[in-house]
Amino acid sequence: DVMQIILNIKGLAVKSYVDDEKIIELDVEGPAEVTAGDILTDSDVEIVNPDHYLFTIAEGHSLKATMTIAKNRGYVPAEGNKKEDAPVGTLAVDSIYTPVKKVNYQVEPARVGSNDGFDKLTLEIMTNGTIIPEDALGLSARVLIEHLNLFTDLTEVAKNTDVMKETEKVNDE
Repeated sequence: DVMQIILNIKGLAVKSYVDDEKIIELDVEGPAEVTAGDILTDSDVEIVNPDHYLFTIAEGHSLKATMTIAKNRGYVPAEGNKKEDAPVGTLAVDSIYTPVKKVNYQVEPARVGSNDGFDKLTLEIMTNGTIIPEDALGLSARVLIEHLNLFTDLTEVAKNTDVMKETEKVNDE
């Protein structure tokens, strides 16, 4: 079933070490259970989940395919991946560039010294392996800060008010 194969291909966790598009290839003959580890790559591309099942191919059959890998953010629908000069038989699929699979959080009361007016935030971040959770948290915080800076730059009061004094006192204790 072609749709199931496409869904399985969309489950690939691929890490590209270059900004340019890369071509990866699949060349298999049956009988075989084909996994992501069967995809041929160069040193610029890493398949993070090589055990990921793609499809089963029967005896006497073979398949050759090329796939284009690109760096991006968020989601790109299949229409956005279509190319005018693509060969006949090319299937454009939507791309999901989000490496974070799930995030849980928990807020608990916390005490710092004799002051119990604080909260403790615990984050549990699960990724697809193309990024470590600490980097995902750092990058997402940076994106949020960049967006919020647009608002703090609206007035001089917001720009010049020191709001981190309380944190400095807590860190000194």
